[in-house]
Amino acid sequence: MAERAEVGGTVREWPLDRPIDLPRTLGPLRRGTGDPTMRVEAGRVIRASLTPAGPATLALSQSDDGLRAQAWGPGAEWALQATPGLVGLDEAPGAWVDLELSAHPGLAQTRRRHPNLRLGRTGLVLESLVPAVLEQRVTGGEAWRAWRALVRGFGQPAPGPAQWNLTVMPSASRLLAVPSWQWHQYGVDSQRWRTIRAVATVASRLEECPAMAPADGELADFERAVARLRVVPGVGEWTAAETALRSLGHPDAVSVGDFHLKNLVGFALTGASRTEDATMVELLEPWRGQRARIVRLIELSAPRPPKFGPRFSPNDIRAI
Repeated sequence: MAERAEVGGTVREWPLDRPIDLPRTLGPLRRGTGDPTMRVEAGRVIRASLTPAGPATLALSQSDDGLRAQAWGPGAEWALQATPGLVGLDEAPGAWVDLELSAHPGLAQTRRRHPNLRLGRTGLVLESLVPAVLEQRVTGGEAWRAWRALVRGFGQPAPGPAQWNLTVMPSASRLLAVPSWQWHQYGVDSQRWRTIRAVATVASRLEECPAMAPADGELADFERAVARLRVVPGVGEWTAAETALRSLGHPDAVSVGDFHLKNLVGFALTGASRTEDATMVELLEPWRGQRARIVRLIELSAPRPPKFGPRFSPNDIRAI
């Protein structure tokens, strides 16, 4: 690892034994193509985060020499130290290669197509938990629209080059300052914004979860961290799993209760067009301990299960 100061930011570099598929490894962190906290450009991923040390912008790219990270802002050093975990450099050797896929040639082919995929962790719970709450019981488009409005309305401009036009998500105190009428304008119902207020109230306790579940921890460590997340009213199994996957790099996180995931899993593993959550869990059982990696391969595989029925029409509460 090498580090040097440059005008406008600090650069740190790591040698790589193999490339990292940055767009797909970090893709689950992006909340829609218009996410104001993240940009994906040709060969580069740029993220704005609220770290424990303050706001930071992190730009990641690769070269023949390895991984290059450049960071700006008060939280730059924290972001640089967290980079290996963010991109999965600290994954166990063979984490993906050792997955037993002999009975599922389609998934084996997906793994071969994406040999540089990794499972990362942000180490930032609030950053993953708030948008996950916004995604409860609504379409992705509704949730992403609310996320954009919340970040633009109550966040702060990200440090670093202004042309990226990134914004750092609101702090816990700023989230608590959002009035109820503003949540309504953002299209967020009272159950979800009350959950976000509950999350913001105990944010400092929740941010202890990454230390409870280190990258080399046992599954029991991850489950203890998940249990702490679920203590918050309104944070159920699905929301906790979505948060643990992104913030903790939980290798066994499965989003039970997801509208689409059960059908994706069922179709990929059995060819069934429709699957229940209980069946999905049963199908994933042979990979217990690494189910998040199997789910990620399924998400990247094709084809998709057939669609039936009319297109879902969201209820826009802003018109009420």
